[in-house]
Amino acid sequence: MTARVAFAVILAATSLACGDSDSAPSNSGGTVTTGPTITITSSGVNPKNLTVSPGTQVTFINSDNRPHFMASDPHPTHEDCPELNSVGPLNPGQQRQTGNLNTVRRCGFHDHDNPTNTGLQGSIVIQ
Repeated sequence: MTARVAFAVILAATSLACGDSDSAPSNSGGTVTTGPTITITSSGVNPKNLTVSPGTQVTFINSDNRPHFMASDPHPTHEDCPELNSVGPLNPGQQRQTGNLNTVRRCGFHDHDNPTNTGLQGSIVIQ
């Protein structure tokens, strides 16, 4: 067996051994959710208002049975808090984090596809 093949076999075996189907919920990238979260349901977002420290990332979790597209205010330009725009479209069951919220300010957010639904609007205060 060549060194390259042996390395591939060891790498594959290590990857299988590290798998854990009982881990905490994760996004499609396999990252475990920790820290502050905002959950999207058929009733809206919860919590609607969240306060975090500078440098924090917030995870949005879509627990609704329909897709949502979370973005920064104002609609449709989404320019107030670009770090929120990394959440973007979320299919049911998906989750995604904001960028690092470094600037002390209030960041409003909404569902881009349903911008007038106040249940899908909220804010993150960085202080």
